[in-house]
Amino acid sequence: MARAERASVVAIGVFDGLHLGHQQVIGQVRSLAKQRGALSTVVTFDPHPALVLAPESAPLQLGTLEQRLEGFESLGVDQVRILHFTPEMARESAQHFVERVLVNELRACAVVVGQDFQFGHDRAGDVAMLAHEGAKFHFEVLPAPIYGGSQRWSSTAVRNALSSGDLFSANALLGRAFTLRGAVVHGDARGAQLGFKTANLALDVRQQLPELGIYAGAARTAPRAWWPASISVGTRPQFYDDGKVLVEVHLSGFDGDLYGDNLDVAFMSRLRGEMTFASSAELVAQIDRDVVQTLDIYKRFIPESSALLG
Repeated sequence: MARAERASVVAIGVFDGLHLGHQQVIGQVRSLAKQRGALSTVVTFDPHPALVLAPESAPLQLGTLEQRLEGFESLGVDQVRILHFTPEMARESAQHFVERVLVNELRACAVVVGQDFQFGHDRAGDVAMLAHEGAKFHFEVLPAPIYGGSQRWSSTAVRNALSSGDLFSANALLGRAFTLRGAVVHGDARGAQLGFKTANLALDVRQQLPELGIYAGAARTAPRAWWPASISVGTRPQFYDDGKVLVEVHLSGFDGDLYGDNLDVAFMSRLRGEMTFASSAELVAQIDRDVVQTLDIYKRFIPESSALLG
């Protein structure tokens, strides 16, 4: 990356999910940048550093890199520096990282990081070390407070809420509906056979999913085209004893071809867990009830307030 033309106020982190805590940090960066006539800047990593350093314990991702970048744009960030995290970068010293990225590339005049931020080889860099380097290279270091009080706003808290079926808390931490993005692929057409066509999503193997079950939400087929969405996250126990986990979406009122397109699926409310039925007729009746409930819940969905949903 070429040296920036103007000074930057920089936030550093993965920012997976862009939850309310992340949004507060970015708001602080934008405010400082405006005061100083600088560029609001985010330095983010892809993949998550833990995938390189400890892949067996790396967290699942809340969103794609594309979603993250769209979120930064929606939040008004002037520029984003994506660092491709590799084993070579993991061996880079904290001091070298500061000089290479913050000083030489971004001309940082201020850096905002979490209080527990660590970086560089063997995680040798922390807020105190960064402040020491800031005094040497003339940039201020501002540790961000822990937001959310006793319920800390964090990506980990969002993942835990999703995996435990607490969609309400996950969405509250995110400040919006949790949204999956995936390409629509061919399935086995079970939904169509039952009278409810579904879009099957191809997702990254490391994508965090909500707990298995049936959900009401909204699906976006184009920049401003949202549809009521009845969503199944599950193994389809009615048909398979050991089926793999799939995300299937029925878009009420939509009659088009989505194969190969990306679909954004926003989860608004959990309706029920997975179930088995004595007959296909009972299954169809339950799906019909799920769709009716989804249509009612979708009435509360306001697309204009969903700038961060993608």
